[in-house]
Amino acid sequence: MKQLLEVARGEVRAEIVLRNGKIINVLSGEIHEGDIAISGNRIAGIGAYDGDQVIDLKGSYIAPSFIDGHIHLESTMLSVKEFVRAVVPRGTGGCVCDPHEFANVAGTAGIDYILSAQGSLPLDLYVMMSSCVPATPLETAGASISVEQIGEYLHKPGITGIAEMMNFPGVFLGWESEINKIAQAQGRPIDGHSPALTGKNLDAYIAAGITSDHECTSADEARDKLRRGMHILIREGTAERNMHDLLPLVTPANARHFSFATDDKHPASLMDEGHIDNHVREALAFGLDPVIVFQMASLNTARHYRAMHRGAIAPGYYADLVVFDNLADVRIRSVYKNGYLVAQDGEYLGSTDVPPVPGKLLNTINTAPFTADDFKIAANGAAKMKVIEIIPRQIVTKAVIEDCTSANGQVTADTERDILKLSVIERHNATGNIGTGFVRGFGMKEGALASTVAHDAHNIVVVGTNDEDMAAAVHELIRIGGGLCVVRNNEVLESLPLPIAGLVSDKPLEEVRAKEDALKAAAKTCGCTLSDPFMTLSFLALSPIPALKVTDQGLVDAEKFELTNLFVE
Repeated sequence: MKQLLEVARGEVRAEIVLRNGKIINVLSGEIHEGDIAISGNRIAGIGAYDGDQVIDLKGSYIAPSFIDGHIHLESTMLSVKEFVRAVVPRGTGGCVCDPHEFANVAGTAGIDYILSAQGSLPLDLYVMMSSCVPATPLETAGASISVEQIGEYLHKPGITGIAEMMNFPGVFLGWESEINKIAQAQGRPIDGHSPALTGKNLDAYIAAGITSDHECTSADEARDKLRRGMHILIREGTAERNMHDLLPLVTPANARHFSFATDDKHPASLMDEGHIDNHVREALAFGLDPVIVFQMASLNTARHYRAMHRGAIAPGYYADLVVFDNLADVRIRSVYKNGYLVAQDGEYLGSTDVPPVPGKLLNTINTAPFTADDFKIAANGAAKMKVIEIIPRQIVTKAVIEDCTSANGQVTADTERDILKLSVIERHNATGNIGTGFVRGFGMKEGALASTVAHDAHNIVVVGTNDEDMAAAVHELIRIGGGLCVVRNNEVLESLPLPIAGLVSDKPLEEVRAKEDALKAAAKTCGCTLSDPFMTLSFLALSPIPALKVTDQGLVDAEKFELTNLFVE
């Protein structure tokens, strides 16, 4: 501190001076010129300074590095090291993360693993304590986290607040289990999860203490939540594309209540589109004021999650900075973390030291024996059934009523009407639970797709045109210890092993991306019309998201929060 103040006063030379830059000042709301003096890991001052190392930015822009307001690192299918290698060169300096994917498989061991990565890599991880493990009573997870454990972890270093409260009916109805979780926060931020919630139930949900939401899919929904005091996280992930629906709501008067988030993003999206830098480009192209865009990408998130001295360029703030040349098309050239250059021209220069993966996150596939016959559904004379209808670029679904297609006394898929069978097999405790329903929107004419990434309980989810290929796909995932695969005519066309909790690869980013591309191509040969079928598939078991989903316990009416019959009387 003494040295920092001496540098700030101009009595001692700074270690690094960034000169001739255009500073995007998210505090004063302007872009101005000035030197940035760095001492240790902090900014000592802005203005005119001398330094041991002077870097001439030659008129380039310099801004605070970006902070993702809500992400599940596991949903990238990348190890922590590979995730950092993917996003740091794009200007990301921090992530507000909820490790509830790991937690649903391995309990607090999954949270401990993410906590152990804090400080080892040039990326701040603001870990929110997973609040809903399992997400609802309508699915079987690999672990459960109690109210007492939530309270215990909130006192651990590195825990920022309580992660998304997914059982939103339990909150607005005042269930003791959910209210007791909220009570543990004691003033810390509590993330929300309330898709399509409106009216007095929304009032009750917010009155309970929920401070943010990342599930808004329309400007009207976001406006209702904004008016009631919620911080709105504008999400643009791989399957969840909400940005262009929500940007029209942002004004200079309310912009401080918005941040950017990705939630779930696959390697191909990270490599082709980017991370929060993609939000920045999209928001600038939309026409938002540049300073407002960078506030949403940094300061607003830091302030909401109480990340002190992060998210701005000012004396005493950590020297987390990005440099780029063109405000019309932001492409990050240099990235500084705590005063150190950690990426240059897309090349990661930072640490690669990471903690070892704990044993509880390995060998996590434990299914009961099953055959293709276990997917069969007796027609019993039924004429009508409920079908999940996929909404493109969203994780919410529709519930529609369709005629049953039957053969040999069984209800079957009907590729002519794009109605496929969808099953979820419990894979943690060998219970033998299998839930089955039907889905429209994949476009497949043959084969099956299967995944052990199935939010949030992460059982095995499989969609297919016939029971035999579905069974073969599930058996392939058991063989490889978890992952994704495509099967046609009982032959495995492609597979991606995910040995870490059945969610994450232990391979480099480029290899995972290549396998992801191969899986998509294989699915396309089966007739699949979705751009990222595995991301869509992973959300069809997410019981807190309307309207209709399937878990290992059966078909779920996610609006009424209860199991429902497949057939309609």
